Amino acid sequence: MKVIHYCQHVLGMGHFFRSLEIAKALDKEQVIFVAGGTKPNQELPANVKYYQLSGLCMDENFGGLMPTTADRKLEDVKKERADSIFRLFEKEKPDVFLIELFPFGRKAFRFELIPVLDAIKEGRFGDVKVICSLRDILVERDDGGKHEARCVKYLNKYFDLLLIHSDPKIASLDETFKALNQITIPYTYTGFAARQPKSDIRDKLRKKYGIADNEKLLIASAGGGKVGGELMNSVFDAFSAMQLEKTRMFMFTGPFFDQNKFDKIYNSAADYENIIVEKFATDFTDLLTAADAMISMAGYNTCMDILTSGTPSAVLPFNQNHEQRMRAEKIAKHIPLKILESKDLIASGMEDVINTLLIRNRSTQNHGIDLDGASKSAQAIRKSG
Repeated sequence: MKVIHYCQHVLGMGHFFRSLEIAKALDKEQVIFVAGGTKPNQELPANVKYYQLSGLCMDENFGGLMPTTADRKLEDVKKERADSIFRLFEKEKPDVFLIELFPFGRKAFRFELIPVLDAIKEGRFGDVKVICSLRDILVERDDGGKHEARCVKYLNKYFDLLLIHSDPKIASLDETFKALNQITIPYTYTGFAARQPKSDIRDKLRKKYGIADNEKLLIASAGGGKVGGELMNSVFDAFSAMQLEKTRMFMFTGPFFDQNKFDKIYNSAADYENIIVEKFATDFTDLLTAADAMISMAGYNTCMDILTSGTPSAVLPFNQNHEQRMRAEKIAKHIPLKILESKDLIASGMEDVINTLLIRNRSTQNHGIDLDGASKSAQAIRKSG
């Protein structure tokens, strides 16, 4: 089976890594991973061929698209991308077109998706099944139902299957998509698509990084890094002032973190032997199992990493929409999880957070949340094709 897997991340990396887990689970299939954001420095599995579109991302005010290459015109990039995707389908003639998020999001990318979907509908590429890959919680809309009506229209016209990467006892789609009962195509909950750490990796990684048995390791992460600067500054200032003995901190600002802000933190860290600042860790999920605590933004993948690792954690939800806070609050009903507020970002507040996390034990409780979403998604995709 040949799968063209479309994933466009415009802000963080959550969409990319969730999609990559599903591509990994399709290990017996040929996956052409079509992406239009900045590619993270991440090794891809052998079954995945990466197809890079000319880059587009959200502008700094989240008001519209802009090219990731500064000297390019938006309309030129859009035309190039649309032509490129269409030619890819003409050449590859896949069995499955797996689209991440659209039509529930990525409305701005209709210019390149609708022409392909129309051509699939007309049979121009052969018999291609179209599947939507959707996360658990959608961003709220205040448009009188126009967005939901458009989603239903596109789903029922173009798509064959909807995969919802959630455990419905934690988050069901109808909580944030009221028109669910108007969808006429089949849909299924797959469980959360979680990255799984390697087994028995904790001791190996602690040895690799020279962390003694009596030392504590705190990880601070801003996810993709386009947001989270305030959190990184707060954690760095608090941790460096505390001068904790036998405690280290690894800080990962994210690959999209502002370079000037990164340089400031990185240079400041040079004065402390127990602080390491990097943009990204390819072994982040494994490394989290070696940690004793984590402070991070509250994206989908981070929350899943907390569930798979059991690491004592505190998360700061992105405040421009309710998605991250809603997910964090739901998960906090099943595991000990500190949800950070603005008061926690002041020096004394963050010191309290760090101290509390470092004395907590790793969670070993069976939370009962379905984290097998990648495998179940792959099974559903194979069955559809």
